Amino acid sequence: MPYRGPRSTLATLILAAGLIGAAAPSQAESVLTVGMTAGDIPVTTGNPDQGFEGFRFVGYNLYDSLVLWDLSSADKASDIKPGLATSWEIDPANKKRWIFHLRQGVKWHDGCPFTADDVLWNLARVTDSKAPQYFTQQMALSRTYVTNFESAEKIDDSTVAINTKVVESLFPYSMSYLLMVSRCRAEELKYDWNAYAANPSGTGPYRFSRMVPHERLELLPNKEYWNKDRIPRHDKLVLLPMPEAATRAAALMTGQINFIEAPAPDTIPRLKSAGMQIVTNKYPHNWPFILNFEHGPMTDIRVRRAANHALNRAEFVELLNGLATESYDTMPPSSPWYGHPMKYEFNQDKAKALLKEAGCVPCKLTLAISTSGSGQMQPLPMNELLKSQLEAVGFQIEFKVMDWNSLIEIARSGVPKYPNIDGYNGSRALLDPLSALIKPVWKFHWSPAGSNWGHFFSQDAEDLITAILNEFDADKRLALLIKLHELHAEQALMIFVVHDLNPRALSPKLKGFVQAQNWFQDLTPIEVMP
Repeated sequence: MPYRGPRSTLATLILAAGLIGAAAPSQAESVLTVGMTAGDIPVTTGNPDQGFEGFRFVGYNLYDSLVLWDLSSADKASDIKPGLATSWEIDPANKKRWIFHLRQGVKWHDGCPFTADDVLWNLARVTDSKAPQYFTQQMALSRTYVTNFESAEKIDDSTVAINTKVVESLFPYSMSYLLMVSRCRAEELKYDWNAYAANPSGTGPYRFSRMVPHERLELLPNKEYWNKDRIPRHDKLVLLPMPEAATRAAALMTGQINFIEAPAPDTIPRLKSAGMQIVTNKYPHNWPFILNFEHGPMTDIRVRRAANHALNRAEFVELLNGLATESYDTMPPSSPWYGHPMKYEFNQDKAKALLKEAGCVPCKLTLAISTSGSGQMQPLPMNELLKSQLEAVGFQIEFKVMDWNSLIEIARSGVPKYPNIDGYNGSRALLDPLSALIKPVWKFHWSPAGSNWGHFFSQDAEDLITAILNEFDADKRLALLIKLHELHAEQALMIFVVHDLNPRALSPKLKGFVQAQNWFQDLTPIEVMP
């Protein structure tokens, strides 16, 4: 198991870091070794757990989707690009029917060819409970991406049609999150998904090598990958779960690993002085509280606005040594969907007055938070600061503290299962307008069917969403998306705190990493110098 010792100084943890992994690789082998913030190895049976960190390190390395993300540039916002589908278009005779043209000559890691039948089989695996390949775990991990899926059909060997329940001009974005696994391998194993997890087969740039449960996952380059520009430039990728930030820093300092996520802000000066590369970039990501709109104090907009006015966001940025920016709404100002939203400036008197007007003093909130996890930055000290600021204006906060996967279970199940949770702290990767702006306020996505966790409803939002999803002109759709973002702020949809700058620390022996303006990152260009 990875070292999970008590909190200590960096020097103490450096001594302890020797407990983390196996012996160092031979000099002849170039190994990229990553310390993930995840508490465990993400599942390998397709769509991973451990949040979007699971996608970043396991999902998109072992597997591909019909639609992928362009992660090649640090200078511009990422967007989707062809993956296992080379192109797609709406059926001009039916706006609920999407045609996907499939890439030819692709092979699964097990050697079988990728076919149109594989696409239909994968869709049934997560949507058709009567199909022999149906896998409840994967249904749960994929559910929010197939909420609008109705059916699929094979047009010919290289073309499939996917039918949606409602018209959705942004539907291809959903297909970027549905990973394709090998039907060949699954049938060979007679749908024993535990056996599949121990020997998975995808079409991605890495192949499975070996796993030590709860400790490490090792992947090898897929030398036959269909995109020759993305064949990994190192001999092996090793993924280690290290939820403790100081442990990650210690392991990097001692050379046990050479790439870490989310270094603790107070370790960065020492990492820099040791020659480590500190890489940051702006990207669409926020760290809010997702709220309960069916039960409890947050059903009152005055309480939601009071919580937002109570926060001195500059103190959060200071706590993070400047590795964040203040967040007053869902999107950062650099977003094309930003517009002119109302801004909840720090104002304790206004927060107190709003709570008094709402008759909620003291205003008791039960909030679920995690100890670590995908994009959670430094959740424990950040939440202690949030608690002190909210309680200064009249809130009374009780935290339910849990590991990241337990928090994800709350997020997936929603308020029907957790009515007594007033909100949960879940970082959000704001990659596309569907996930960032539409799903959190659309009744069609009320949990557990989708990601509107707290069952928010507004007829104004419903009307805007209908207009957006029926608008295939990009410029006209953009104007509508801006209005929807402004509605998020007006409704105080979340407790907005900060936007992340996505810090990573890399050994000076690594070169070639491009930090995209995206939650996902491409590790394949990284070279490990001797």
